[in-house]
Amino acid sequence: MSDIYIQPGTKTYHFASLALFFAGLVTFATIYTTQPLLPVFANEFNVSASAASLTVSFTTGLLAILLLVAAPLSDRFGRKRVMALSMFLTAIIGMLTAVSPDFTTLLLLRALLGVVVAGVPAIAMTYVVEEFDPAALGKVMGLYIAGSSLGGMSGRLLAGLFTDLFDWRIALGSIGLIALILSILFVLFLPNPKHSAGHKMRPREIVHNYTDLFSDKRLLVLITLGFLLMGGFIALYNYFAFLLMEPPYEQSYSVIGSIYIVYLAGTFSSIYMGRKADTFGKPAVIKISIGIMASGGLLTLMPSLTAKIIGIVIFTFGFFGAHSIASAWVSQKAEHHRAQASSLYLLAYYLGSSIAGTIGGFFWTSFHWIGVISFVLVLLALAYPVIWFAQKR
Repeated sequence: MSDIYIQPGTKTYHFASLALFFAGLVTFATIYTTQPLLPVFANEFNVSASAASLTVSFTTGLLAILLLVAAPLSDRFGRKRVMALSMFLTAIIGMLTAVSPDFTTLLLLRALLGVVVAGVPAIAMTYVVEEFDPAALGKVMGLYIAGSSLGGMSGRLLAGLFTDLFDWRIALGSIGLIALILSILFVLFLPNPKHSAGHKMRPREIVHNYTDLFSDKRLLVLITLGFLLMGGFIALYNYFAFLLMEPPYEQSYSVIGSIYIVYLAGTFSSIYMGRKADTFGKPAVIKISIGIMASGGLLTLMPSLTAKIIGIVIFTFGFFGAHSIASAWVSQKAEHHRAQASSLYLLAYYLGSSIAGTIGGFFWTSFHWIGVISFVLVLLALAYPVIWFAQKR
C-alpha cells in the first residue's frame, strides 16, 4: 500500500513539497503584508492603532469563517483545483488593494481577500495527510509551515522596504505580482490527488461530518490550541511595529519590515520540531515549544533593542514549532472528515488572529508593551491544560 503514497526521495515528492511550500508562501505573504504598515495606515488615513489593525483582522476573520466552506468545496471539486483558484484570486485581490482610494475601500478589499484566500490553509494540511507517506508526515507538514513562515517574513519585509523606497501602494502591488507567478508554478508542480476523488457533498452530509467531529471532546479541545497560539503570536507582532516607531527606537519602515526576517527561525523550527515530535511524541515537544514562546516574549520586556530582537527570534522559533505540531496532531487525531477537522483547527487559528490581534490594541493603548506581553503570556498559559486534556487516554 505504501507505493500509492508520494514517497520521500522521489521526483514527485520534491515537486509536490515545493508546490506546497509555494502555497504557504503566497498565502501568508498576502494575508500579513499590511502588518508592518499599520503605522502608515494610522498616519495616512488618520485612524487609531486598533482601527489600522483591522486590515489584518478583517482578512483573518473572514478567512476563519470561509474555512468551513472551503473544505466541503474541495471534497466536491478536488483539493488541487480549489487551492489553485484560491491562490490566483488571492494574488489578483492583493494587487487591487494597491489602488485603494480610501481606508474603507482598503478594508473591504482586505475582507474580500479573507474570503478567497481560505482555499489553501483549509486544504493543504489535508492534502499532505492524504497523499504523502505517513512516515514523512511530520517533515512534509513542516515544509508547508516553513513556506508559511517564509511567506509571512518576505511579505512583511518587502512591504517595509518598498514603502520606504517608493510607497505602500507599490509595495502591495509588487507582492501581489510575485504571488501570481508562484501560483502558476504551484499548478505546474503539484500532482493531482489520488485519495480524495471529488463527490457532491449534500448540506446534510456536511452538517453530519461537523456534528461527528463535535462529538470528540478531546479533538475539540485540541483545536482551541490554534486560537491560543495564533492569538498570542499576532497580538505580539501587531504592536511591535508601533513600539519600534516610538522613542528611543524610532526605526524606519524598512528596518521594521526587516525585523520579520526572524521568520527564518520559524522556517527552521517548523521542520526541526516536526521531526522531534515524530520521534518523542507531539505532547512533549509542543509543551517545550510553547515554553520557548513564553521565554522569548519575556525577553522583549528588556529595554535593549538587541534583547528585544533576540526575544522575537526565540518567540518565533517556538511558535512555528508549536503550530506545525498542533496542526499535524489535529489531522491525525481526526480519523474521519480530516478536511473538516483541519478547517475547524484553522477556524480557531484565524479567529485567534482576528480577535486577539484586535484586543491586543486595548492592552497596547492602556498598558503599553508590558500589557501586550501580559496578554500573550495568559494565552500561552491556557495552552497547557488544553494539551493535558487532549492527551488523556
